[in-house]
Amino acid sequence: MKYRINKKTGDKISEIGIGSAYIFEAGMKKAADALWCAYEGGINFYDLASGDGASFPIYGETFHDVRKNIFYQIHFGADYTNGSYGWSLNLDTVKRSVDWQLKNLKTDFIDYGFIHCLDELTDWEKYQANGIYDYILKLKEEGVVHHIGLSSHTPDVAGYIMDNTDIDILMFSVNPAYDYGHGDFANGGADERAALYKKCEKEGIGITVMKPFSGGQLLSTAQSPFGKALTEYQCIKYALDKPGVLCVLPGAKNRKEVEKLLSYYKQPEEALDYGEIGSFAPPEANGKCVYCNHCKPCPAGIDIGLVNKYYDLAVAGDTLAKEHYKTLEKNASACIQCGHCDNRCPFGVKQSDRMKQINKYMLK
Repeated sequence: MKYRINKKTGDKISEIGIGSAYIFEAGMKKAADALWCAYEGGINFYDLASGDGASFPIYGETFHDVRKNIFYQIHFGADYTNGSYGWSLNLDTVKRSVDWQLKNLKTDFIDYGFIHCLDELTDWEKYQANGIYDYILKLKEEGVVHHIGLSSHTPDVAGYIMDNTDIDILMFSVNPAYDYGHGDFANGGADERAALYKKCEKEGIGITVMKPFSGGQLLSTAQSPFGKALTEYQCIKYALDKPGVLCVLPGAKNRKEVEKLLSYYKQPEEALDYGEIGSFAPPEANGKCVYCNHCKPCPAGIDIGLVNKYYDLAVAGDTLAKEHYKTLEKNASACIQCGHCDNRCPFGVKQSDRMKQINKYMLK
């Protein structure tokens, strides 16, 4: 397992986490075995926006002895008072649900208390007016909530709340389908979504990724909006390559599915290559580097994807990006203009010209 640091909190978070949408379907024994397999594989981050309240006692039984070694995302607005998942902006309902979740998780603290699923600004206004946000702040003052998170599917709403609220982590849907305008939660254009990822990187707000497979659609040729299936590994790599991303949260409900996720790190480089999505990209995405590194290998030894990422972040205002760029063993100045990358880029990026542009900008 590899880990990334949430800059806002200092927490060391596994790149792969577990989402809990359907883990309850396996029943206590199989689900607990799956969770323990995840824990033994180094996964330390678990999202508790579950499809059913039955998930919580499974987590409680499995992890109560190792609770301090893992992180939970718990959502203030996800309601399990009737057993299955519901969404509520009623303060009393939220309080009862959170108390119930803590009891069944056998814990007395929340690592990341989430402002849950706000996709419209009116949701945020209600969330504040109803006292739910103040309730989270109160629990943070008392030490019950350690850090505050936000979950959203809408870039401009997420950005607005981040600008006006002290957020430590963002849960957002990152996958090729949504980024390219396909699906019920594909809010915002490709540029707008990319700008949110860069904003998170710049401000040190880590992203935990929900729906990395677009609800499973991307894994099926019949259901994929592109008419072609991607693998779990391609989707995970796609999300992890985006600026700001800390952790990808695919669902799993048995040991076999968890073991498949953990084998991500055993895959050859070609199995992680998602360059084929260049043929699906909308016009506004063409000519823009997505850091896929399909252009590898560079004869000059440049990590072209990383050079592009640092440049884009620097242009977006990330003051540390230029310093990170300077520490690279090879940067844009090493480009020999061979054109190898230009010929291989599935997004039509003229990387040889871009290396000149990047080198000039980074020398300022």
